[in-house]
Amino acid sequence: MKGAAQRGLTVLADPTRARILRLIRDADGGHALVGKLADALDLRQPTVSHHMKALLSEGVVVRERDGRRVWYSIAPDQIDRVNALIGADDAASSEPDLDRIVDDLSLRFRGTFSSETVRASVQNSYDLLATGSTSPLLASRTASFAATRLEALSRAQGDLPARPEVLFVCVQNSGRSQLAAGILRHLAGDRVGVRSAGSAPGPELRTSVVQALDEIGVSVGGEFPKPLTDDVVRAADVVVTMGCGDSCPVFPGRRYLDWPLEDPVGKPMVTVRSIRDDIEGRVRALLDEILAY
Repeated sequence: MKGAAQRGLTVLADPTRARILRLIRDADGGHALVGKLADALDLRQPTVSHHMKALLSEGVVVRERDGRRVWYSIAPDQIDRVNALIGADDAASSEPDLDRIVDDLSLRFRGTFSSETVRASVQNSYDLLATGSTSPLLASRTASFAATRLEALSRAQGDLPARPEVLFVCVQNSGRSQLAAGILRHLAGDRVGVRSAGSAPGPELRTSVVQALDEIGVSVGGEFPKPLTDDVVRAADVVVTMGCGDSCPVFPGRRYLDWPLEDPVGKPMVTVRSIRDDIEGRVRALLDEILAY
């Protein structure tokens, strides 16, 4: 059962298939022909047929013959799953209730930050995440991102009990930095504060990364790609970069490490597991160093 679910996630993780599903969902009547999909995607029909075969075999789509034509539509029991991965359609989307998020976080950080500071953080966090986003979880992600940044600011100001803070940074915050952050949280628990960010964050975590972590008992929880901001860098004692060049701001008093790691994007699972294990070894060594002080 678990293997079937992981195969299904892998099928949906392909960006071309995500575009196919979005075209089918948004088409008149909620169904489409392979030829029309090929024209819209500027792909050859055999290529689209290959993707449709994979989606059909996993039960993501269903087909219906109409004479010599074959229509494809999203399987009714897969609609929620598909929307969660490619984003809800515009008609179903709603504006995040930022005022409510501000009220909730103002209560959470009462005595630490004014409501004006909280509102500015929420609005800025929303603006950063909303750029190019199709996620149906924009409101909850805005609240989570703003809370993370306010907590980082509070720690930088010395308002919270001291503990080592580590920030992992890669380009998209959907692969290497999430692997490292997930493993360190798993090993360190509450003894170390762990954050991750990306210099150019992608839309979602890589399915292969989620699978690689799950295989070793590490949950990603509600993690999602987040942009790199000055406040999380200021709150960190150790900043670990992974292929993001000079995009990470440098502040005095922080320890900066650069880990030359292969990017797992587009790699087979055997390579992703190798990258994961390399990262785990580095994380374990870093944790030993941190806890030794």
